[in-house]
Amino acid sequence: MPRPHPKEFRDDVVAIARRGEAPVSQIAKDFGISDSCLRNWMHAADVEDGNRPGVTAGESVELRELRRRNRLLEQEVEVLRRAAAYLSQAHLPGK
Repeated sequence: MPRPHPKEFRDDVVAIARRGEAPVSQIAKDFGISDSCLRNWMHAADVEDGNRPGVTAGESVELRELRRRNRLLEQEVEVLRRAAAYLSQAHLPGK
């Protein structure tokens, strides 16, 4: 997989494409990227700018972290549940 282009490069190409002075396909070709790549960058920029619905990069990072934290908490609850069940069985009178 090729290395991602720097953010500054992506931002500059998107800004040029947004001006509409040339077709997106020509701009993409001039910068050595594919049409679909440039269109994806433009879509992501529209989401980040609030011009289009979607999940921003910051929200995506936050969501990923919250999901990781949720998994960890679910594992902790399961460990505590098993420990409580074990301790309640181990301390019954007559055993």
